[in-house]
Amino acid sequence: MKAVLQRVICASVTVSGETVGSIGRGLVILVGVAIGDTVKDVNYLAKKVTGLRIFSDSEGKFNLSALDVRGELLAISQFTLLADSRKGRRPSFTDAAPPSLAEDLFKRFVDELRTSGLKVETGRFQTHMVVELYNDGPVTVILDTHDRV
Repeated sequence: MKAVLQRVICASVTVSGETVGSIGRGLVILVGVAIGDTVKDVNYLAKKVTGLRIFSDSEGKFNLSALDVRGELLAISQFTLLADSRKGRRPSFTDAAPPSLAEDLFKRFVDELRTSGLKVETGRFQTHMVVELYNDGPVTVILDTHDRV
């Protein structure tokens, strides 16, 4: 699984003019599910997202996690994170999991995030979404469960 975390002041996601998720201070999490991803990837990623220290303490150092600051989370499924653009000019998405598997693992990821006690909102799977966010910093971090040590 791949994820792009963006630290935000606030964010929302809209589908067909309807706001389906919105948060205040916290993280927007764009999530791509790859072929071969499992529940182990889900659990690892959820713990990494909630525990990653990318919020500033009183001295301006990245010492606080979303858990520490009671940050809100907006998780959005985004298969395009699995794009392979090494060849040609049109990206290939052959590494992306099929929709049924991706949706199941994405829902499990959201459920795992919710066990943290933080507010968790989502977009709507397999729809065109408009995401509006106010990036704080800007701070953007890329995670890949296949790169874990």
